Amino acid sequence: MPQYQTPKSWTLVGAGGHVVDVETAVKDGILGSIAGGAVTASEKLDLKKMIEDLDPVDDIPAVFICPISLDPMTDPVTLSTGQTYERSNIMKWFSFGNVTCPTTMQELWDYSVTPNRTLQQLIHAWLSQKYLRMKKKAEDVNGQAAELVDSLKKAKGQARVQSLRDLRGLVTAHASTRKTVVSSNGFGLISSLLGPFTSHAVGSEAIGILVNLSLDSESKATLMQPAKFSLVIDLLNEGTTDTKINCTKFLEMLMVEKDFRWELVSSLSLLVGILRLVKDKRYPNGVLAGISILKAICSYSQVRSLVVSIGAVPQIVELLPEMNSDCLEPALKILDDLSTVPEGQLALKESSPTIPNMVKLLMRVSESCTQSALSILWAVCKLDPGECAKIAVEAGLAAKLLLVIQSGSDQALKQRSAELLKLCSLNYTPTHFISKCKLTRTMQ
Repeated sequence: MPQYQTPKSWTLVGAGGHVVDVETAVKDGILGSIAGGAVTASEKLDLKKMIEDLDPVDDIPAVFICPISLDPMTDPVTLSTGQTYERSNIMKWFSFGNVTCPTTMQELWDYSVTPNRTLQQLIHAWLSQKYLRMKKKAEDVNGQAAELVDSLKKAKGQARVQSLRDLRGLVTAHASTRKTVVSSNGFGLISSLLGPFTSHAVGSEAIGILVNLSLDSESKATLMQPAKFSLVIDLLNEGTTDTKINCTKFLEMLMVEKDFRWELVSSLSLLVGILRLVKDKRYPNGVLAGISILKAICSYSQVRSLVVSIGAVPQIVELLPEMNSDCLEPALKILDDLSTVPEGQLALKESSPTIPNMVKLLMRVSESCTQSALSILWAVCKLDPGECAKIAVEAGLAAKLLLVIQSGSDQALKQRSAELLKLCSLNYTPTHFISKCKLTRTMQ
């Protein structure tokens, strides 16, 4: 049987179906032109490091991709079928006892692999060009970032706003510029712009920059000043949706610090601004941002009564059926936290959709959602077993609780379900209650 011969020149199909060699492919731009300098530089650059730094690699030719892992190859080898793979991937394929070529599924009569040096060199050269361009671009954008930080020392009025806007665009699009901003004392300059008399245009751009920076605890502590928070509150109520989202990121960034004081988020105006963001269904990203920060705020027990006082409970309960899974979990956690205060329990009881919505969410999204919904139902039914438990049973709670008990859920969850089931049964005769526990066709 003829042996597979390694081709003298790696080939690929060009325009019009003609087969061309490597040099022609490069020359004609089929794989992208490669400058001579880039090829020389490729000898000094580590291929694996380039792939990691360039990840994800855009517009990479399909012939550079291993058919098994779908990642760029660093050590391509060719089988007797003429198909090329990353060495480690094809050797793993063989280690599983496979006797075929992964691409063609032809049975192999020769398990030897031949290094495809030509293809490896071409991958090296192509990635080197991309890598060097990326490095040059990074140097350029870092220089621009440093210049913009320097311009903020003198810029006033609209010129300052434009410099901040340009800088925000750089730190959002290029991660490398964030270190440049910090090392150029950009943080000190930008944070000094935040205050009660700062214009919304300046404040919006400044916060948009700060939420993209990696700040240490000392820097974050300087942002916790009440004067700076007053600007954040104004922007949460009057800024654009993007600005409001950045304000929630700003708050989250500070709230993870151990020195953060709950009093900073106990402002009625702040909470109202967040709730408005949650209610604005035109912007799903804004809803998620608002729900996330409100969940973080409700983790402080001292603020929960204040959150209830602005009408958060009925408004969030009404939004539940329209929320996606990303929003449901934090929203239910908020209501669960609010149910721990008397005002919250009462608000949940007085909101008519509370019980039906909670029953529907049992065993639906996640175990965490089921746990929160069950906790809320327990708090409400315990408050008024005669009225609330009956409403819950009529909404199908008994059957749902049996599903939870029979599922593979956490033992504590099953115990709470059993307790709630017992509480609900007090208003019924045994025979009547058993009929309520039967699964409807919809529940099945």
